[in-house]
Amino acid sequence: MMELNEIKAFLDSKVEEYNHSSFISDDPIQVVHQFSIKEDIEIIGFLTATIAWGNRKSIIKNANRLVEIMDNNPFEFIKTYDDEREFDFVHRTFNSVDLKFFFRSLQNIYLNHGGLEEVFDSQLSAKERIVKFRNIFLSIDHLERSKKHLSNPNKGSSAKRINMYLRWMIRNDKKGVDFGIWKNHKSSDLYVPLDVHTGVSARQLGLITRNQNDWKALEELMGHLQKFDFQDPCKYDFALFGLSANKELN
Repeated sequence: MMELNEIKAFLDSKVEEYNHSSFISDDPIQVVHQFSIKEDIEIIGFLTATIAWGNRKSIIKNANRLVEIMDNNPFEFIKTYDDEREFDFVHRTFNSVDLKFFFRSLQNIYLNHGGLEEVFDSQLSAKERIVKFRNIFLSIDHLERSKKHLSNPNKGSSAKRINMYLRWMIRNDKKGVDFGIWKNHKSSDLYVPLDVHTGVSARQLGLITRNQNDWKALEELMGHLQKFDFQDPCKYDFALFGLSANKELN
């Protein structure tokens, strides 16, 4: 087993290898890079992150379908959204009923809560701001089924998709992947999106001892990553994901 300083040096080299614009070509974030206006980026980014599970090609295809449904103008669409509008959408268990609720809730957030950046309270801890956001998002009428598409760290979820979305919006290293458009937030507060790939790499490197990819495992991992780089611990997401996705570790 490598020493922690060796693991840090190894991961730093892998961040340099994977964290650049060529990463976009196979990643759902490519859909978000179609846009340049802040509100368009954060809206389609949130919806793309919401459906980011399963086959990546399918995620990208369906995220582009979301763009099409919103007439290639996400912010204007959300501001003027009418629930009578009909459309077909399915991504795994996320369907048109869920999407209509998400449109309504996003409209409520922009009209009554200052927008997505505002509802992710930068003064709160990583867990607390996700819980606060979730409570606001679910504050309008919705079906019980739609709750499952919003992770709840208070119930142990690692909130992979929401943490990925926050990485997109907040990290600002000018490498061409993440957007860094939320200026009131700090990269030092970010948590990595803990998924199958990052979990496999972290366990192989001895950075996680828990078997589940839950919030406790995420906190264990972040304890190490924050020591490696306190200002930007989430940069290691690129390394941990890439190592597993490319089968570089035995």
